[in-house]
Amino acid sequence: MSKERVLITGAAGFLGSHLCDRFIKEGYHVIGMDNLITGDLKNIEHLFSLEHFEFYHHDISKFIHVPGEIKYILHFASPASPIDYLKIPIQTLKVGSLGTHNCLGLAKNKKARILVASTSEIYGDPLVHPQNEEYWGNVNPVGPRGVYDEAKRFQEAITMAYHNFHGLETRIIRIFNTYGPRMRLNDGRALPAFIGQALRGEDLTVFGDGSQTRSFCYVDDLVEGIYRLLLSDYHQPVNVGNPDEISLKEFAEEIIALTGTSQKIVYKPLPVDDPKQRQPDITKAKSILGWEPKVKRKEGLKITYDYFKSLSADEWHKLPKEFVSMK
Repeated sequence: MSKERVLITGAAGFLGSHLCDRFIKEGYHVIGMDNLITGDLKNIEHLFSLEHFEFYHHDISKFIHVPGEIKYILHFASPASPIDYLKIPIQTLKVGSLGTHNCLGLAKNKKARILVASTSEIYGDPLVHPQNEEYWGNVNPVGPRGVYDEAKRFQEAITMAYHNFHGLETRIIRIFNTYGPRMRLNDGRALPAFIGQALRGEDLTVFGDGSQTRSFCYVDDLVEGIYRLLLSDYHQPVNVGNPDEISLKEFAEEIIALTGTSQKIVYKPLPVDDPKQRQPDITKAKSILGWEPKVKRKEGLKITYDYFKSLSADEWHKLPKEFVSMK
């Protein structure tokens, strides 16, 4: 009997590669797709020898053709860190708009259920705390982060349009800060930047006074939430993240303690439109999916630090010396 087939876009990225692992484990035939603009084949090379994994090197902003039946599509193709979408703003907008349109069209053609990866960034610099799914956000559409924020907001809108107009089976997940092995070394976010600075013996850079908050979810927990949402009957957006909120100053101190380094924290001006608070309200995820995070930050950080530490010293120095946002 043939296995049900799943298409995962952004398959060579941090989250996409972990999703490939999960769906292989669950017994699906996985089709990975990535244009490798920010993804890395190293993340999925362990799957290439498997009979039930195949890879398409393709830009989903162009027409997508995949022969055969597809049961599910998981749309995770998009630059996801400020250092990326400030460097490639047009591609970021195109993958969120044209790419999402193409994925939805493919899902309609294949009669597949599609889950699209949205983000907590659709809430912008929130005026509601914690952020629930009914909050519409406080977003600057023409600011430096607008190319990502508005791409994701459009993505949600066109996904709901396909659901309402075509009756397409859709799911929308709003992902909050996630971390774990396979994070890109140069993705510019707080965790790899802090660990990279610690590994290089540099002081840790905090923007603003460090009072802005984030809530970090370990990747295995996030993947479980994604899997449950895909298989659920709920089509409205759902927050998935860890509500254990921490200030970035405290987070930097945790990294210093974890790495056993003696660096100090240095402060620099806050970037434009950097969110002051970020904490998910996961009431819906709990009630609808029976999901909540299990991995404590101390445990997840240790695993992630060991991953970074296992890389060569040359790789450590690929980390940006500073990061452009505290996403």
